[in-house]
Amino acid sequence: MSLCDEIFKANCIDILSHGDCDDDVDVRPRWEDGTPAHTVKRFGIVNRYDLTREFPILTLRKINYRAAIDEILWIWQKKSNRVCDLGSKIWDQWCLPDGTIGKAYGYQLAQKYDFPEGEFDQVDRVLYELKHNPASRRMMTNLYNFSDLNEMALYPCAYSMTFNVSGDRLNGILNQRSNDMLVANNWNVLQYAILLMMFARVSGFKAGELLHVIADAHIYDRHVPIVEALLEQKAYDAPRLIIDPDIDNFYDFTVDSFVFEQYESGPVVRKIPVAT
Repeated sequence: MSLCDEIFKANCIDILSHGDCDDDVDVRPRWEDGTPAHTVKRFGIVNRYDLTREFPILTLRKINYRAAIDEILWIWQKKSNRVCDLGSKIWDQWCLPDGTIGKAYGYQLAQKYDFPEGEFDQVDRVLYELKHNPASRRMMTNLYNFSDLNEMALYPCAYSMTFNVSGDRLNGILNQRSNDMLVANNWNVLQYAILLMMFARVSGFKAGELLHVIADAHIYDRHVPIVEALLEQKAYDAPRLIIDPDIDNFYDFTVDSFVFEQYESGPVVRKIPVAT
């Protein structure tokens, strides 16, 4: 069993055993049939993933890592909000009439700001600091722009990354206001582990730890039996991640730059209902 599987199972068992239900309150999310999508939740879950030991991908079920990597590149590298720029259909249900998700995610990372050294967007500013001032304690990004929230199709869930260099290692903290444990937990962990490794590679560091801070970690009511069955699945050792050694520019990475060797897993969990 991988360390990622152990963490995921412990989180889900904790939520199911000790979580708080919101059945008695009105909630915003709805299922496709219009029924309120209630949850059982835990507040303030913090997980650490040591990328020097193994890559954090779930083996209890097969994760579509290519689609996950494609999305993180869409947000951080393409800095796009256009759904047609994404290789999957995961954002189709939030697509606005103009073909975008509004001023969310990649749109925010594309905005430029003035700094003493010149004009940078948030991504390029972090990359600049890693090259020129790696001891900085100011390397962070934030997608939760209050002035633009009313023009976003969905408020950012994973909204902030803080980068910190310790010795020869680049570490990161991912802050997440809300996390659907079944649909998005490992998806987000995988994505931001990949992001941290890309930033480390192009800046001359080794990838260190990813700290994942979740304010509201929840399991939706219609996901409970799926999660319970998933916890009974066989888990496997973590696969080995191979990153194209010839890439030293963040903007040259593609989905094909990442290969997982010996990725064994349980079956794909299909037709998971998604609350919106």
